Amino acid sequence: MAETLKKGSRVTGAARDKLAADLKKKYDAGASIRALAEETGRSYGFVHRMLSESGVTLRGRGGATRGKKATTA
Repeated sequence: MAETLKKGSRVTGAARDKLAADLKKKYDAGASIRALAEETGRSYGFVHRMLSESGVTLRGRGGATRGKKATTA
């Protein structure tokens, strides 16, 4: 997916299926939704929706959690 899509252009039919497959493959390989959005020139929400439609199990958010710190003895 070397070329970025024109922002706001409609993606339908076979092109949409191909884009969804490409996004799924890259997401499963470890790419973040934000990285995929930047690469394709689409919004985070668009990429998130495409992944959801293609049946991907989305990963949880990373980073620090706000729970109690584990005490080490």
